[in-house]
Amino acid sequence: MSFDVICFDCDSTLSRIEGIDELARRVGVGEEMSKLTDLAMNGVVPLEAVYERRLSIIRPDQASINWLADLYIAEIVEGVKEVFASLLVQDKTVHIISGGLRQAILPLAEHLGLPESHVHAVDIYFNEDGSYRNYDLNSPLARTGGKAVVVGTLKGEGSLVMVGDGKTDLEAKQSGAVVLGFGGVVDRTIVREQADFYTC
Repeated sequence: MSFDVICFDCDSTLSRIEGIDELARRVGVGEEMSKLTDLAMNGVVPLEAVYERRLSIIRPDQASINWLADLYIAEIVEGVKEVFASLLVQDKTVHIISGGLRQAILPLAEHLGLPESHVHAVDIYFNEDGSYRNYDLNSPLARTGGKAVVVGTLKGEGSLVMVGDGKTDLEAKQSGAVVLGFGGVVDRTIVREQADFYTC
């Protein structure tokens, strides 16, 4: 099966890490955050129930986001760079759709040959001294159903597949996308059972 538009989740799909969990570990609240992330990714609690809570506890500053950006690239999943190169040389349209923090993901996207306009994630805002201020409260990607919203805006570009590891990636089906579940980093039962296709 061939697709015109290929969309990828970022955390535990393109990179082996969950960015928010790494930021939490950096400030000593890693175990608590990992539990919240896992509950959301397995569909036990809605994303919006944990999104603001996680960031209000961690309060990541500019230096933390720069550190995370480097870590995303350092922990890139084996073969991802080659997959992106192959897709782009075939003139496929490639996007990253993530509930992660956009400024941390942009360097990874650049590393993979994607323009900033093809990165859909949640913007984070800083004060003048680089301390945490807030995040984009209006971003659909900070709440349940957000990936379906973003996929809906891309459907006009052709047949679309969403590749990812979590419950939020399954939402793309609501907008008519095919979902390829990826269990190469984290094998989630709900994704294995509900994705149209599944690969490790």
